[in-house]
Amino acid sequence: MRIGVLGAGAMADALATQWARRGHQVRIGARTPAKAVALAGRIGHGASGGTLREAAESGDAVLLAVWHEGVQDVLREAGPLEGRVLIDCTNPMEPPFERLRTAGGPSAARRIADASGARVVKAFNTCHESVWRMTPPAFAGRPLGVPLCGDDEEALAVVRGLVRDLGCVPMDGGSLERAGLLEAATAFLVGLWVAGEDPSAMLPPPEYAGGDPVRTSELAG
Repeated sequence: MRIGVLGAGAMADALATQWARRGHQVRIGARTPAKAVALAGRIGHGASGGTLREAAESGDAVLLAVWHEGVQDVLREAGPLEGRVLIDCTNPMEPPFERLRTAGGPSAARRIADASGARVVKAFNTCHESVWRMTPPAFAGRPLGVPLCGDDEEALAVVRGLVRDLGCVPMDGGSLERAGLLEAATAFLVGLWVAGEDPSAMLPPPEYAGGDPVRTSELAG
């Protein structure tokens, strides 16, 4: 698959490197093309670099991997994206992670979809870039789950494949309207991590999500 990457920062590096290693044709684009060329050189595996527009035009799927503040400028420079598969891994949050920059309005993913006309899938926004560099991202023998939010089944299928290429498991997060919940959940989790807490400790095993299964069975009997 041809993958265009908008951005030349750490997230772009981590994900593009993994996909290039798995045989995808990756083209990096940046507002400073020399940075994209340099990143492509470090990635190797046939990756190339250039302008944002060149990266956007060359991809069957396009990854948007820039800071939230620069999203709209990058979308304008990237050119027409209407109908394209656009993967949004941005997070509209700011230190100390007490609120979202999008609070009280549409999610970042919805704003990106409205501005670009692309088939947006929210994905890869829940973890630090270092996690995506792992081969594979797995903990205690369990592959990392990656929640996806989107409205277009074809676009979702494309992104599910890219998730599996990393050795991860795609998770159905619902429609793009639920992307705001995913963005808020990520901000909340990051706040806990920064505070030195372990967010996984607040979740029971899935079989207990609806209550104690033994107790529930006894009551039903």
